[in-house]
Amino acid sequence: MHHERSIGGARRWLAATTSVAALCAGATPAFAQAAGQDQSARIERLEAELKSVEAELSAIRASQAAAPIAASAGPASGQLAAAPPIPSSKSAGGDDGGAASVALGGGRPTFRTSDGNFTATLHGVVQLDAAQYDQDKAGPIATDLRRSGPALGASASNIDLTHARQLKDGDVFRRARIGLDGTVYGDWDYRLLFDFAGSGVENTGQLYESWVQYSGLRPFKVRLGAFAPSIGLDDQGSTNGIPFLERAVSSDLARGLAAGDTRTALQVFATGDHWLASAAVTGKTIGVLNTGTATAVAQTYSDQLGFVGRLAASPFHGKDWLIHVGVHGSYVDRAANASGPGTNGATALTSAVIALSNTEELRVDGTKLINTGNIDAHHADTVGVEFAAQKQNFFLQSEYEHFDVKRSDGIASPNFNGYYVYGTWILTGEARKYNSQTAAFDAPPVKHPFSLKNGGWGAWEVGLRYSEMDLNYDPGAPGTYQTGSAIRGGQTKDINAALNWYINPVVRFMLDYQHVKIGRLSPAANAAQASTLWFTPEGAQIGQSYDVVSVRSQVAF
Repeated sequence: MHHERSIGGARRWLAATTSVAALCAGATPAFAQAAGQDQSARIERLEAELKSVEAELSAIRASQAAAPIAASAGPASGQLAAAPPIPSSKSAGGDDGGAASVALGGGRPTFRTSDGNFTATLHGVVQLDAAQYDQDKAGPIATDLRRSGPALGASASNIDLTHARQLKDGDVFRRARIGLDGTVYGDWDYRLLFDFAGSGVENTGQLYESWVQYSGLRPFKVRLGAFAPSIGLDDQGSTNGIPFLERAVSSDLARGLAAGDTRTALQVFATGDHWLASAAVTGKTIGVLNTGTATAVAQTYSDQLGFVGRLAASPFHGKDWLIHVGVHGSYVDRAANASGPGTNGATALTSAVIALSNTEELRVDGTKLINTGNIDAHHADTVGVEFAAQKQNFFLQSEYEHFDVKRSDGIASPNFNGYYVYGTWILTGEARKYNSQTAAFDAPPVKHPFSLKNGGWGAWEVGLRYSEMDLNYDPGAPGTYQTGSAIRGGQTKDINAALNWYINPVVRFMLDYQHVKIGRLSPAANAAQASTLWFTPEGAQIGQSYDVVSVRSQVAF
């Protein structure tokens, strides 16, 4: 447009100059003849310049048709100014997809083409936890019998004689994640997420999620890569919005058997407004180098093969209330082969094992106080049921889990059970959001973000949870050695009270109080193990009770 205005102006200036020249020519014949000669030369020069400008304008138009150039962006304010266009699926096929926009919805930078076929959203999560444990003062191991370590497969290297007697006061970055997700060519979704946090100590960093998903067969979707396959309410609730610092022990163990974080999987699922159905084939979890042990996860001789499924629905619902029900489960068809063939070519039964262990609903200290150890196993499975009810700002949720392990050593196969139930009340009146894509509940919206200037106080929530998990199987009586098919993995009973302050949709602070009671008999199977591994009397109580106060500071977008 600028060049077109320049051409028009040149033409008008040329006409005016010609008119003036003609008037002057009428004044005197001699002068007119000389002026006419000068004017002709001037006109020829102007026409040459005009042709040059027109050629330049044609070249610019051709360049714009081949590669569109957007105007430079101005200062950002909520919705950022237009950035240089990103080719869309249409432009890839020869049509112009239009310029891309950049927005900061919920604090997340999102890039989007005008046709919506290409998007990219940057995500970040930082959770810093700090805790103070209140437990009995540590004494000599001869009299202070609190221990942690595996019930089966115990050795001098994996029995911890110290941490159970002095759990760590301090802090840990529980999650420190950064990643990108979005859409390509309309029907394909993707995510790439890295995590640099840990349990007890931070990790060196690892690939946490990496998957691609085809969403063009609605309502069906197919996802392939590393992610957490759907196996329950607690599992699918976002850790950015769960009312307690950690999931309940029972649901954490269920998700870790064949699902859970960093699991490689192929999942097919379908969703509606009030239902979800999913099925997945799963493999290993992504290996990582941990700064706490400074050892890498070893390559196996065959990875685990598992299956995970879930059916969930909210069949009863109204304007301000909802009831959710569901069933889920997993099956390990083949445990990972960790040792390979022996010198005689045969593979030992101990090469494939199933192990269940957990840290008590807090990760500032990473000590696992309940632990079955390695169970020689052909197969293992879980079955769980889920229930939730919501009425305005009141919320109730519960899940029950049953575990079975099919042993390969001919000994009786064990089973274990656990459950949790919790309720929350949002004091400021908001209600937790039901996510139909995950059939789980997320954090409440914050109607009035905290602001001293505008008078908002954010959203406040209180919660109370009770949970149990029993990893004992045929444990025997106190004062006796572990014998036969017995597994003394321990039983935990946890009470957790929470106060959560949602400053705004990005920032949250959490205050938790937890009372933990662990009952566990010494897994020593004979006098030698009692005196050289566990350093406990025969069948001694190695559990304990303690309290802990913890806080979390969170930024998530």
